[in-house]
Amino acid sequence: MATNLVLPDSSYFITHAREGVDPFHRLSAHDKEWEFATCGLVVTEVCRGRRDPNVYRRFRERFAVMIFITTTNAIWERTAQLAWTLDRQGVIIPATDLLIAACALQADAAVLTYDHHFQQVPGLRVVDHLA
Repeated sequence: MATNLVLPDSSYFITHAREGVDPFHRLSAHDKEWEFATCGLVVTEVCRGRRDPNVYRRFRERFAVMIFITTTNAIWERTAQLAWTLDRQGVIIPATDLLIAACALQADAAVLTYDHHFQQVPGLRVVDHLA
């Protein structure tokens, strides 16, 4: 996949939604220079918190047009390996974040996030804003 691929983490969507800002609108301002991906866990984490059915539906529709990184056996294996390796180094990261990181690594995508855990994953490109 292209190196200009970005997987926005749940923290990106949730933070902007709480601020009353449409996170998808923010992403669309950068769609000339970046491609955006998602995975099932991000969709689940973000959509479960939408109280308004119309907002939930709009978020689902917008996720549906993003590049979808399927959670394959290889990604689960990578997640388990990351967890095992990092745990032995004393770096304990939630399994959900490791799964998202493994999806990004598999697709050669950067993770757009406000969550510091991702910075501890070896080889993962992490950004907190889009230039």
